[in-house]
Amino acid sequence: MSKDSLNIDGKEVKLITREKEDYISLTDIANSIETDSRNSEYFILNWLRLGSTLEFLGAWEKVHNYQFDVEGFDEIRKSLTSNSFRLSVKRWIASTKAIGIEAKSGRYGGTYAHRDIAIQFCYWLSPTFQIYLIKEFQRLQNERRESLEWDVRRILSKVNYHIHSDAVRENRVPLIDWNTKREAIYQASEADLLNIVVFGQTARMWKQANPKKKGNQRDHATPEQLVVLANMEAINAELMREGLDKRDRFQRMVAAAQYQLSILNNLKFFPKSSDERSKKLDT
Repeated sequence: MSKDSLNIDGKEVKLITREKEDYISLTDIANSIETDSRNSEYFILNWLRLGSTLEFLGAWEKVHNYQFDVEGFDEIRKSLTSNSFRLSVKRWIASTKAIGIEAKSGRYGGTYAHRDIAIQFCYWLSPTFQIYLIKEFQRLQNERRESLEWDVRRILSKVNYHIHSDAVRENRVPLIDWNTKREAIYQASEADLLNIVVFGQTARMWKQANPKKKGNQRDHATPEQLVVLANMEAINAELMREGLDKRDRFQRMVAAAQYQLSILNNLKFFPKSSDERSKKLDT
């Protein structure tokens, strides 16, 4: 279970992720609404006693929870007509085996609800705050997606590098030099050939120009560059197997890399810049 937070109109609202689903703190939402001095539990309990809330929670559980106790839900619903009707989160869970809302204790304690339910609670409490919450949650989702896209491409380039290094060993390194320091020289030379093709400089040249940056130039590459790098690793491996010398391979790859980068850059498929990722790496 991972923990995060949303910054909604200058107020922090905790968010936890459980089994790839986001649960937002209703307690923090209620505390963020400056309606009066009563505590957040008051608002949550009043929201839970509403017939519309109960119907929404029941409908949500029927769609998402195959273990939902419909009979327990019906028993609670029968109590709605009573003026003394009260429904706590713990009673709701115990009676229906609900999964959409939960009460937590400890440092990250409070009442949490699945994002669908949290948005419904927010609408009842403050439609304006709901709009801010939706906007901030969408921003977080976009950030996660962009980060995942970059990570996937970084992993792809690393996987392709193993294919590339095997091709270097089989086609460039004498058998007697396998698993020795001399093989490492061959591998580094071919890796720098790719660096020059894609980045225009060797690893050492980049490090000398960026002494304070963590990692290497591949860690600070744009998604477009990582896609092309992965492609060049595969192309170089094939060209080595075909027996082309280093100069011919370089010329073929430079032309291919420039063509691919021009297409990807014109598409503007990847919105996040390398500068933003570099800042995260350096902090």
